[in-house]
Amino acid sequence: MWHQQEIHLPEMPRGFHLITDEIARALPCLADCHQGLLHLQLMHTSASLTLNENTDPDVRHDMDAFIRRLVPEGLNYFRHTLEGPDDMPGHVASSLLGTQLSLAVRDGRLALGTWQGVWLGEHREHGGSRRLLATLNGCAES
Repeated sequence: MWHQQEIHLPEMPRGFHLITDEIARALPCLADCHQGLLHLQLMHTSASLTLNENTDPDVRHDMDAFIRRLVPEGLNYFRHTLEGPDDMPGHVASSLLGTQLSLAVRDGRLALGTWQGVWLGEHREHGGSRRLLATLNGCAES
């Protein structure tokens, strides 16, 4: 089985957002997949995808604080500044964290660890809506 579709996420404020449930809801075909892989590709260059803590929102807050300190706005050596002071730091954070994830699928669900969830890292103040390209490859129960 191969299935590919875009998942549209609404605009979210700057920070890290747990999007595991949105992905699962957008892909009812996961239920037909006994074993496989789901590849997610974020179609943007100033946001990111990562797999991390799914329970305590303080972890997402702390990650945002760390990334903002690691890649602050207003660095005088950035040349790409026409799209705002948060754009180039967003590109750097996106490259550091990545824009793709490959996740195992088992028995019709994402095979995540107990405390794992998919995060969207929004690195712009007004990044707009975001698109994910989801590609599922797997097989039904035999």
